[in-house]
Amino acid sequence: MTGPQLDQSVASIGDQPFTLAEEGTLLALYYDGARVPSPAGGFLMVLGVRPEDDGSGSILLECSSSSLRYEMSVPKATRSERKRVRDMIAEGDDPKCPRHQGQLLTRIRHDLACTKCGVRYAKAK
Repeated sequence: MTGPQLDQSVASIGDQPFTLAEEGTLLALYYDGARVPSPAGGFLMVLGVRPEDDGSGSILLECSSSSLRYEMSVPKATRSERKRVRDMIAEGDDPKCPRHQGQLLTRIRHDLACTKCGVRYAKAK
């Protein structure tokens, strides 16, 4: 019996997805909303976004042509990005992700984070 839940043919190292070379270039494309090319050909599709404990994020991606899975690390927020978000909150505006155009931040426990990159930018009040 085979099916998507039972298929063990997804290529990865053990159960760990591959890491991507040139993450900086690929992250810039991802932030702009462009299609992210896959090293195996085709394009990478987002399977999930996860915030990390240190404030950074990680994105699980799958190649559209080979079904290989990759993980892309998103660096945590810089001081200027955090300040920009705190300034938006102080002005009474809805806080938006400094990296994604127009993406509103979402409350995740006690923090405000971006659902597209998983990065935490400020404490929620």
